[in-house]
Amino acid sequence: MFIYLPGVFQNEFTPYISQIIPSILKALADENEFVRDTALRAGQRIVNMYADTAIMLLLPELELGLFDDNWRIRYSSIQLLGDLLYKISGVSGKMSTETASEDDNFGTEQSHKAIMATLGSERRNRVLAGLYMGRSDVALLVRQAALHVWKVVVTNTPRTLREILSTLFNLLLSCLASPVYDKRQVAARTLGDLVRKLGERVLPEIIPILEDGLNSDEPDTRQGVCIGLSEIMASTSRDMVMTFVDSLVPTVRKALCDPLSEVRQAAAKTFDSLHSTVGGRALDDILPFMLEALNDPDQGENALDGLRQVMAIKPRVVLPYLIPHLTAPPVNTKALSVLASVAGDALARHFNRLLPALLSAVTSAAGTPTESQEVEYCQVVLLSVQDEQGIRAIMDELLTSTKSDKKVMRRAAVSLLAGFCTHTKADYSQYVAQLLRGLIHLLTDTDPGVLNPALEALNSVIKTLDATQQMAHVGDLRQAVRFAMSDLKGQPFLPGCCLAKGIAPLLPVYREAILNGPPEMKEQAAQGLGELIKLTSPEALKPSVVAITGPLIRILGDRFAFGVKVAVLETLALLLAKVGALLKPFLPQLQTTFVKSLSDPNRQVRLKAATALSHLIVIHTRADPLFNELYTTIKTTDDSSIRETSLQALRGVITPAGDKMSEPIRKSILATLQTMLSHPEDTTRSAAAGCLGALLRRLPADELESIVNECLIHDDPSLDWTLRHGKSAVLSVAMKEAAEQVYTPQWRDKLHRVLLSYLAADRIPIVSNSIRAIGFLFRHLMTSTSPVSFPAQLSQPFAKTLNHASNEVKQLVAQTSHYLGRHADAALPSDFLKVLLPQLVNGTKEKNTAVRSACEAALVTLLRLRHNDETQQHCVNLLDPGARDSLSEVISKVLRKMASQPETKEEELDATLVS
Repeated sequence: MFIYLPGVFQNEFTPYISQIIPSILKALADENEFVRDTALRAGQRIVNMYADTAIMLLLPELELGLFDDNWRIRYSSIQLLGDLLYKISGVSGKMSTETASEDDNFGTEQSHKAIMATLGSERRNRVLAGLYMGRSDVALLVRQAALHVWKVVVTNTPRTLREILSTLFNLLLSCLASPVYDKRQVAARTLGDLVRKLGERVLPEIIPILEDGLNSDEPDTRQGVCIGLSEIMASTSRDMVMTFVDSLVPTVRKALCDPLSEVRQAAAKTFDSLHSTVGGRALDDILPFMLEALNDPDQGENALDGLRQVMAIKPRVVLPYLIPHLTAPPVNTKALSVLASVAGDALARHFNRLLPALLSAVTSAAGTPTESQEVEYCQVVLLSVQDEQGIRAIMDELLTSTKSDKKVMRRAAVSLLAGFCTHTKADYSQYVAQLLRGLIHLLTDTDPGVLNPALEALNSVIKTLDATQQMAHVGDLRQAVRFAMSDLKGQPFLPGCCLAKGIAPLLPVYREAILNGPPEMKEQAAQGLGELIKLTSPEALKPSVVAITGPLIRILGDRFAFGVKVAVLETLALLLAKVGALLKPFLPQLQTTFVKSLSDPNRQVRLKAATALSHLIVIHTRADPLFNELYTTIKTTDDSSIRETSLQALRGVITPAGDKMSEPIRKSILATLQTMLSHPEDTTRSAAAGCLGALLRRLPADELESIVNECLIHDDPSLDWTLRHGKSAVLSVAMKEAAEQVYTPQWRDKLHRVLLSYLAADRIPIVSNSIRAIGFLFRHLMTSTSPVSFPAQLSQPFAKTLNHASNEVKQLVAQTSHYLGRHADAALPSDFLKVLLPQLVNGTKEKNTAVRSACEAALVTLLRLRHNDETQQHCVNLLDPGARDSLSEVISKVLRKMASQPETKEEELDATLVS
């Protein structure tokens, strides 16, 4: 090592000093104590040898060492620098400097002048500034060494600090902005120490230096200015800060708009310190300037980020100040979106004011090129909310706004709601039921701008639910759909469900409940699915057919309570009615399942299976096996209840697809049905008659003529009453479903005679069938003749039957009259009304409540009181004076009130249908 070289070689090593010193400093940081001691002695030898001749080579390396990241190098650099200064000043560094005060000095004026003369003013200032910073080092040994050297070579600390202040601050600023933690700590401690020592005397000199530093081209320097200001305000009194606040405020404002983000971040901490010291004045003097700068094209982005940095530090103080400015029209959604990301929980307190402003901004931008950008900014604000208070405010405000009468407001609210539900990571599970009600109600809207985001939100909400939660919300979903149904106002479908994949978001809930829920939930889910199918157009159902059908077929094959089977069969029937052709791939499974259900012990299951088969037959290409299976069951079963519902099923498939039967099967069925017309069991007899009447429209001419002659136009009162009843029931259904084929000039008069014969029968069921047959015939004539005319030989006897001894017959006549009135587009023929209306008026005075109520309902419908007064006036004018007064009295006393009430569901007039 150089320590062993003789002095004669000194001149030869001078050029290598700048290389030797860094090596020695590196060795001084070695973990090995022997290496460090050897390097220190070598360094001291070099300092002694070259203090005069190579000082300009030594000092730069030692100055660098003062700020090295390694504390050992800083420590050794101070030791060697001290040796160098002792050598230059001629003082001894071995004296004791342990005194009560760290600012006691032992330097002399002579030593001071010697150092100044040797190093020059600029280098001396740098060396002493570095040495002073060492007094605040994070390492104890470094602090002790720096304090010792400072006391020995400095004559007066305050005076020296003022002399080196500018240089010291430049060093402080660079260190304050350093990425190295130790350097920032040292600079901060030094600055605080400096302000505490010099106080009022130094601040007038420090502030201008900091202001100049903010104009520097060096980002580190500008960042250091901000950190330095924070340290100054933390280290001095409030009165002192208030003295210089007029200088501090512009500096902070400028720093908050600095082009460099690190500077703005440091400036925000400075603002924090300033606000902690001077309070509200910091807000009043700085924030308005920042808000105004937002509109500056050059400074706007920087000012916005400056506000964001300030918000991140003091959201609860800054946010109440900014909200009124940013929410005033025009709403600055961009600034709100940036600030919301750092506002935290403080934002929730202001949502009652913020949400209306966001909605206002979106509605104002509706239809403009900036609309999507405004929505995006507003969604960022909403997505910043994580706390329960904020989520509640969002749900309440946006769901309320989705019910607005203004389309643009509904659009805005549902767009924001969809964005929030789709992207938020907050837990809004407690609002799922509320969301389902609100979003599904939006599906009644006709505006695609409302429907599409509503479906998006629904999809997102349901995706947040696990399997258990989905099943728990089946009831909520059904309730929401029923509420929406009640608001359809005559529309057959929910507009939202008719969009492409409109019901897709809701299907997972029902699917999960159907496949994995308990029996009562399976039933509820199947019913809910049926309600959804009713509200969806066939086109919109197509993409979801497989997803709906598969689970339903799977559970129908298992053993469940009848309620589950009834719900599933009903839903499958609805689906077949809507999109039957798309279910052809499932046809074998469906037919097997439905036919099997016809033998189920539960009557409702059998009836629902029969209804489902009536829709399935439409898509059947080879229907004979199904007809044959039903026929076999009817003919062979001993269980009257199964035979009855099988007959219902047979009628159900005959009505839409009777022409698909082959001739042999048709003839076999005809023969069997005819034999059943006298069956001793009323239900079997009626069901068989219904089947036969429905089959008439599908028969070829020769078979039709045979059945008409045998069953319809021939009546013998001497026949067994059961056979006569069966034939009357066939006639009733024939008038309902095959009047076009049967009520022809060839058979018209004979049919009239048979109807009148039945009307005069002594058995009430036969009379009732005649009344129904006449009602169905009149209904046929209303649609097939113009002008509408009823046979005179039937009109009066039909009306006079209201005087029958049986209340059941009277009630049925009134119900049939009601049926005709409901299906009429205008007033019924005048000659018919002239004889019917007085009878109905008399019926309103009957003691029997059922008869009286039926007559009143018939009058309201026939007079069309729910539509206008024109028909009423026409009908009143038809009557004789006495009857006219009676009708007017009934209208004013009873019928007007009744007409103001909603119309009840129409009762089924056909008695042969099994229910």
